[in-house]
Amino acid sequence: MESAFAIIAEPKRRAILSLLVSSQRSVGEIERRLRMPQPTVSKHLRVLREAGFVESTVDAQRRLYRLKPEPLQEVDAWLAQFRRFWSAHVDALERHLDRMDQSTPMKRKTRRKR
Repeated sequence: MESAFAIIAEPKRRAILSLLVSSQRSVGEIERRLRMPQPTVSKHLRVLREAGFVESTVDAQRRLYRLKPEPLQEVDAWLAQFRRFWSAHVDALERHLDRMDQSTPMKRKTRRKR
């Protein structure tokens, strides 16, 4: 079986996963939202399903796909070692922006008369 990294390396699969973050979707809806042909969507959904990233249920005549976050834990665990690098930079940026807000006087916008 491919690793989680190999699965999400494919941009179309990442797009499908991003779409499924907000809610479950039918194949047809994924096709329309991502502007991908049905065979392409089905191929990537099969890979994602076999790897455990998504699961499907049948609702009348359509199949609904939803995200299963467990396989992403492998990716999250690997990224954990790097978080300290970017969290320090994000914290520094936040402090800098706070200082800028405090030192910049509020400017009022004036409306022009027509």
